[in-house]
Amino acid sequence: MQTVTLSLFRFDTVLARLWVLGQMGAARFVLPQLDGLQFWKLCGSGTGEGFTPRPNWGTWAILCAWDSRDLAEAGLACKPFASWRARADEGCTLFLEPYSARGQWAGVAPFTPEGSGPENGPIAAMTRATVKPAHALRFWGRVPDISAKVGRDPNVIFKIGIGEVPLLHQVTFSVWPDVDTMAAFARRGAHAEAIQAVRDQGWFNEELYARFRVSGTQGTWQGRAPLAPIAEKEAA
Repeated sequence: MQTVTLSLFRFDTVLARLWVLGQMGAARFVLPQLDGLQFWKLCGSGTGEGFTPRPNWGTWAILCAWDSRDLAEAGLACKPFASWRARADEGCTLFLEPYSARGQWAGVAPFTPEGSGPENGPIAAMTRATVKPAHALRFWGRVPDISAKVGRDPNVIFKIGIGEVPLLHQVTFSVWPDVDTMAAFARRGAHAEAIQAVRDQGWFNEELYARFRVSGTQGTWQGRAPLAPIAEKEAA
């Protein structure tokens, strides 16, 4: 079964941030050599809730699709992941299994869905889009409202906005406690209105929508495990 990993790294110092900027180039030569790696992208992130056009120079991400979980874990033990973890002030990886995907990323369909969404347990939602330059201002005019609503939603477990090219190539990633909760958010308010505007006015050159089962995590983010809110709610 294909395993997708999203690895996040936080660099606090100026020297570390300059180092990772250089590594964004160097990693492009190392990643293709890893066994079982089908697809990969190096991404920056946004400030605030993450879904913003202002870059966050301290947070960087590597998104990968692997042939299997075993190959994913073996690859994550190698460079560039090992060297980034050694330099980072904090880092985590989410292990994901795609069960739904439509659209393309850079002209390819990177995820191979298998099975169905979990009856219980967390799911992850990923949306990736290439924004047409002519519509970029209108797109980013809507995003802050969506970002604020995601941040205030008590059901969202984990969230981040990443991207390859500021303003134009954007990825939103969020983890929800179950399928119904995520679907309910997607159908209402600013998020639904923005999706309708995209469809009506053709703001994107390319789109990808994917859903994943969350099969595990490593490391911490903002001082705790990415799925800690689930355990905290169950313990309450």
